[in-house]
Amino acid sequence: MKLAVVGLGAMGAGIAGRLLDAGYTIAGWNRTRERAEPLLGRGLEWVASPRAAAEAADVTLSMVTDAAAVEAVVLGEDGILHGTGPGKVHVELSTIHPATSRALAEAIASRGARMLDAPVSGSTTTLEAGELSFMVGGDPEAFERVEPVLRAVGPKVTYLGPSGSGHTMKVAVNLALITQIVNAAEAVAFAERGGIERGVAVEALLQSVVASPVIRYRSKFLLAGGLDEPALADVDFQQKDMTLALELARTWGIPVPTAAAANEMLNAARGMGLREHDFAVVHEVYRRLGGIA
Repeated sequence: MKLAVVGLGAMGAGIAGRLLDAGYTIAGWNRTRERAEPLLGRGLEWVASPRAAAEAADVTLSMVTDAAAVEAVVLGEDGILHGTGPGKVHVELSTIHPATSRALAEAIASRGARMLDAPVSGSTTTLEAGELSFMVGGDPEAFERVEPVLRAVGPKVTYLGPSGSGHTMKVAVNLALITQIVNAAEAVAFAERGGIERGVAVEALLQSVVASPVIRYRSKFLLAGGLDEPALADVDFQQKDMTLALELARTWGIPVPTAAAANEMLNAARGMGLREHDFAVVHEVYRRLGGIA
């Protein structure tokens, strides 16, 4: 089975690297070729477009930043849609609206191919540790075929149901992730206001029953106040997903009050000029609003 990876940013390159390590033959494309250079030395075959990637592969995976980028690499003039065909599978790893996901799946099906939505939970840290998880929606037969590929990247693969199910679950997971980190930042700032040194407060949090995997691997941002560590996901990037959750909740008529409150803290971070920092910078927002020296 030959694979192709479209989008070789930090996550896409990491996924391609793990697949190369697993022995797969991989073609790759990225908007800027320089991002692919380290992988070319490891055996990645460069192709000229997403269309060429799909033409070269049995299974194409794409990982790009947002819905506009997904539509460009899939539906564009030189997109994956125009290179796919019967017997091929496209796996969309990006985080997008479930309705957009279903529309893309219908377009891919019109070419005789099948699409799976398989967004990931985790970061480059999780990926490097081999702990990335996938949430998958789409055709069950296509899933059975692609599951070994996904497990070569990360061992946690959950099939959720029809097209769009993976993206629905990803939005739900990110809603929980963002609110957890905002709440942890709030707790640490609260402890600091009570006279407890920040590092001690973070350590106590990590030793408590509320410590979760995401709080553990992002604790370095709480220790730095979100200001000094290179961002895993900046405020704008993460608020994109929270806005998507709030939009879906409004459409469905379901209350998500903790998500709405967390989103207000992201708004405050942007208002304070902190949008380019990791979204855990909401800890700094709490400090400033609480008058913590």
